[in-house]
Amino acid sequence: MATKVYIVYYSMYGHVEKLAEAIKKGASSVEGVEAKVWQVPETLSDDVLAKMSAPPKGDAPIISPSELAEADGLIFGFPTRFGMMAAQFKAFLDATGGLWRTQQLAGKPAGIFYSTGSQGGGQETTALTAITQLVHHGMIYVPMGYTFGAGMFEMEHVKGGSPYGAGTYAGDGSRQPTELELEQAFHQGKYIAGIANKLKGSA
Repeated sequence: MATKVYIVYYSMYGHVEKLAEAIKKGASSVEGVEAKVWQVPETLSDDVLAKMSAPPKGDAPIISPSELAEADGLIFGFPTRFGMMAAQFKAFLDATGGLWRTQQLAGKPAGIFYSTGSQGGGQETTALTAITQLVHHGMIYVPMGYTFGAGMFEMEHVKGGSPYGAGTYAGDGSRQPTELELEQAFHQGKYIAGIANKLKGSA
């Protein structure tokens, strides 16, 4: 049976969605892995989203908390809000109490990716504060470390991401993920999918 890797994200302006698609490509490049992209439910009304000039949501299906248990590996993505995950994603995780009670996510490898508005906007704290969610579920946090190689040390151009996971900068919303940021996201997907594959194979 294929190793299932679920990339689960929330994206208001599309930046995290673009990273998610690159991560899926990376995960899918690993032999024996079946990668799928999901998005969590929106908590804001259409009226509020319109006032915030948010574009329409992508085509990824909406995931329910119970569906997380189907995955062999999980990669969670979200934009930052004051250095922490957006409330929409936190609300989704708050609904996973049933999975916590039965420990259905325990032992599953999980990674994190994110988008922030600026270079000091939470590229590391957004992931760091999200680790608590993984810990309480008993999931195995898989940081990217410096496995992306030279791309981790880019100094000539602005680049999101850190050893915690792939990332991008949204700026005022007009900046889009760069080619290097998308390559890093692809790498993260491939890296975590490979680990999920190994863990399932040794089970």
